[in-house]
Amino acid sequence: MEHVAVIGAGSWGTAVAALAAHRHPVVLWARRPALAEMINASSENPDYLPGYRLPFGLRATSSLEEATKGAIVLVMAVPSHGFSGVMAEITEVGHDLPVASLTKGIEEGTLRRMTQVIADALPRHQAERIGVLTGPNLAAEVTAGDPTAAVVAMTDPEAAAVVQRIFMGPTFRVYTNPDVIGCELAGSLKNVMAIAAGMSSGLGFGDNTRAALITRALAELTRLGVALGGQPSTFAGLAGMGDLIATCTSTKSRNHQVGVGLAKGRKLEDIITEMKMVAEGVKTTRAVLELSEKAGVEMPIAEQVAEVLYEGRHPRDAVMSLMTREAKAEV
Repeated sequence: MEHVAVIGAGSWGTAVAALAAHRHPVVLWARRPALAEMINASSENPDYLPGYRLPFGLRATSSLEEATKGAIVLVMAVPSHGFSGVMAEITEVGHDLPVASLTKGIEEGTLRRMTQVIADALPRHQAERIGVLTGPNLAAEVTAGDPTAAVVAMTDPEAAAVVQRIFMGPTFRVYTNPDVIGCELAGSLKNVMAIAAGMSSGLGFGDNTRAALITRALAELTRLGVALGGQPSTFAGLAGMGDLIATCTSTKSRNHQVGVGLAKGRKLEDIITEMKMVAEGVKTTRAVLELSEKAGVEMPIAEQVAEVLYEGRHPRDAVMSLMTREAKAEV
């Protein structure tokens, strides 16, 4: 049976699967058999998206073969640290199948974007049909039907249009964009900035601080994104500014929650354990700084986030370091 395959039953994977299931049969892969059984039995994901009834056309499985066999589109929603391992187990997919990543992270060690991980795992696949679905998309709001917009980035316009048609709906508007590198980097880099925004909120700072932080964060991630091959206009769009605003201002953002917790003196390990879900920015920050060093791009906000995450620096001291940097022109 032809269907949309969504690999990863976290909150965002489940939300995207639900969007597609209003028009197409969907098979959602969950790593744990018990979770797949609960989703099928209750039409709800009790672990990651409780309280939201899932459409009739969505079925869960813990078998990757069952999920991918007969798929017309493959959607990857696995956290970056487990992405490569799952991709290594996926072999039976058509070479022209549109493949879209939902994961906003960079692989530690290799510094690969997730589309690069996909391409390396599927060497015979048409690379122009591999891309991302990204934007200011908080899972609970999307599932609740709040009006939302996203962008699908693929260099093959026909493949992008296929993904666009599958997920487009009255409350979920999807645009296309050929800039895969820019859209993917924007989604990954903004998670680091969302941690910084959470620290600002946790310290009790107001709207002036938040506005300044978001503006300078956009400049910072745009510099690196363009240096690595992205288009400047992408960072002013949904994948860049849109996603940055959502994650830097919403209390639903996992990365924002991490920053708030750190500012209130909580240990990073305790925050992550309590959350039960992955905050990609925690792992991505180190990779982002490695990329910026290789590209020769200055990223002062990311550097201070790293000091807090990995060196135990207090967020208030990090803010003071940013505020007392040498005066310069706005660029």
